[in-house]
Amino acid sequence: MLKHWPPLSTLRGFEAAARLGSFHKAAAELNLTQSAISQQIRSLEAYLEQPLFLRSGRSVTLTDAGHDLLSTTQALLQQLAVGIRRLGQYQKPNQLVLNTTPAFARHWLLPRLGDFRSQHPEVDLWIYSTDEVPDMTTQTIDVAVRDDISSQAECSFKVLHADRLYPACHPRLLALPPAQRTTLHGEREMDWSHWAVESGIDVGQQDQGLNFSDPGLLLDAACAGLGIALVSELLSGQARANGSLQPLVEQTIRGPNWALLTHRDSETNARSFSEWLLSQLETA
Repeated sequence: MLKHWPPLSTLRGFEAAARLGSFHKAAAELNLTQSAISQQIRSLEAYLEQPLFLRSGRSVTLTDAGHDLLSTTQALLQQLAVGIRRLGQYQKPNQLVLNTTPAFARHWLLPRLGDFRSQHPEVDLWIYSTDEVPDMTTQTIDVAVRDDISSQAECSFKVLHADRLYPACHPRLLALPPAQRTTLHGEREMDWSHWAVESGIDVGQQDQGLNFSDPGLLLDAACAGLGIALVSELLSGQARANGSLQPLVEQTIRGPNWALLTHRDSETNARSFSEWLLSQLETA
């Protein structure tokens, strides 16, 4: 008689391979060898007495049975992850895990952490900075402050700040003719195409130059005198205050909206941080 529960490790390997469409990618994600993943899949197929993948060279595709099992497995693993996530609150009741972008962590949060620590020394704050938007339902994250998030299940969502963007550079570059200033290019709203469309002002920006995927690194490059950049008004406050950044014009354009996601299980623990954050943004 068939048992109802195959080994959990084989289900994790199956889910990764099915989702990624590759035994090799599944092995890399789970930090296993490809042969280990292959063995897990063979073991699961033997256990279920039917194939789950169609193999053709290095590529694999799911059988009908594999598609059916994938939906069940993903639902099971997600439910398990949520249950395990809830256990964290019993370990350190004052711990608060914050997810944010590297740029926000470095240029806005870090200079103000001393103030938060002095006001709330009881909060054990963990800062987890990522380029990717977190999945709050499955990851152990209490709050997220980002400019690239929208509402998620099991979370409250609040728009905190409507950012503005402006062209700027290190003051020493202002002595150079515009044609001699290197143009620093960013992504998303910090692409110069937005400036051209919304402001119509030519500040000497060129198609060629240096390119950055990280807006924080883009800001660092501008402050270091590497060229002109379209930067965030919120993130560049300290740089302007210490004289390492100066606007090229007074005009600004719309930037991203910074928002706060709070997991419903963490609303009480996150209240002090959320209130502090809002008070700081009001004076930013």
